Amino acid sequence: MPRVFVSTVIDAPPARVWERIRDFNALPRWHPRIRESRIENGEPSDKVGCVRDFTLQNGDRLREKLLGLSDYDMFCTYAILEGPMPLTDYVATLRLTPITDGDRTFAEWSAEFECADEVADDLVGGIGTNVFQGGFDALKRHFGG
Repeated sequence: MPRVFVSTVIDAPPARVWERIRDFNALPRWHPRIRESRIENGEPSDKVGCVRDFTLQNGDRLREKLLGLSDYDMFCTYAILEGPMPLTDYVATLRLTPITDGDRTFAEWSAEFECADEVADDLVGGIGTNVFQGGFDALKRHFGG
């Protein structure tokens, strides 16, 4: 089972970073690769089980289901239901942890999925660089880092 793990330090308090990323429907607000997003069936974007349907800048469409969300532990876990990548059983978690020295944020984004062996390295690299690191870089720019 391929795994992707990317982490970074964001020079902002965790509560401020969490406020920016918490909304499951807010990807277009903070991730540069996302064009638009909507929550299906008019459900609240923080309801576990809600599904976001979003479009990437390149026109690709994905649907993801919120599996877990904790304001106390500052994490969200989600699964891809549909998308253009040749993978299945994709589950990812985005988690923030306070760094008390300097009131900064340790951010980590990880995923596991199933795929054919011949595409595993490309998927791990693409998700790690384009999705996870791309999102972290945008957050760091937003918070002045």
